[in-house]
Amino acid sequence: MKAALALAGLLALAAPAGWALTLSLPTKAELRAEKTSVLGSYRFPVGPWKDGGFKTQRAEGPLLIRAWRIDRRDLTTLQVMADLRSQLETAGFTPLYECDTRACGGFDFRYHLQVLPEPQMHVDLGDFRYLVLRRQADTGPQYVGLLVSRSVDSRFVEVVRVGLPLPAAAKVTAATQSPPAPGTAPAAIPAPPQDVAAGLAAGIAVPLDDLDFPSGSSDLAPGAYNSLAEIAAYMKAHPDQHVTLVGHTDTTGGLDPNLALSKKRAESVRDRLIKDYGVDPKEIAAAGVGYLAPRASNDTEAGRERNRRVEAMVDSGQ
Repeated sequence: MKAALALAGLLALAAPAGWALTLSLPTKAELRAEKTSVLGSYRFPVGPWKDGGFKTQRAEGPLLIRAWRIDRRDLTTLQVMADLRSQLETAGFTPLYECDTRACGGFDFRYHLQVLPEPQMHVDLGDFRYLVLRRQADTGPQYVGLLVSRSVDSRFVEVVRVGLPLPAAAKVTAATQSPPAPGTAPAAIPAPPQDVAAGLAAGIAVPLDDLDFPSGSSDLAPGAYNSLAEIAAYMKAHPDQHVTLVGHTDTTGGLDPNLALSKKRAESVRDRLIKDYGVDPKEIAAAGVGYLAPRASNDTEAGRERNRRVEAMVDSGQ
């Protein structure tokens, strides 16, 4: 497996003597985002999403979260995950929980999992894998969580580690490109195609930015919308596929009200697609995730406006 991956991208995770940990990523792996905390906490899911929630394991200590993009369309998510799991088990970690897509709980599991935002970390609702492992060190328990997914031409890996000392600096090498200079933000991943059909075919969550919701309302304003016509045309051309509409909000107000508002807006769009564009009700669903998946900072009005949206994506069906 390791030979097949042709390991080159290195993620060095420093630890006390005897507990060094170095994870090797495939060639063409590029660090896209990093979040650190000298003392932080993280809740790792240790069971599937069921009956409105999942069991979690709370971990405290030095926290490091990194997202990687791998420019390798020849690798499956299982290949990437299996190799990383093998490395961690060799380093003394024991799996606590592992699942993939539907076994995890699909849509609900993904959107209630803490994930670095797009475009740094992309998660395909039809193909993602999750794993959390633990080992006991002299300083206390250490945890590593992995989330692996893909886009049409890339693979994505998020690594969450808690309890291991933070590295002094990222040590990254890549076969085809240099690591970003210290203090600089990773380059942005190209924006999804503006063409709705192309985005759906590529497995991308496509924002429907032409939709208009009156202020404070969950009802879609009257009128014709190009994005809805494109969704309807795509679905009629691909009757074997299922689409989910996902509503998003900014962080104004509490989580529960925003979850309700985001779902109502997605349901309003679904109703319009059924009534005005002839979409089969069995082929389209609506959900809301509130402010759990921002695409911009909520610290500015411009960012909050970008976060208030409805997206469409092809999922794995019902």
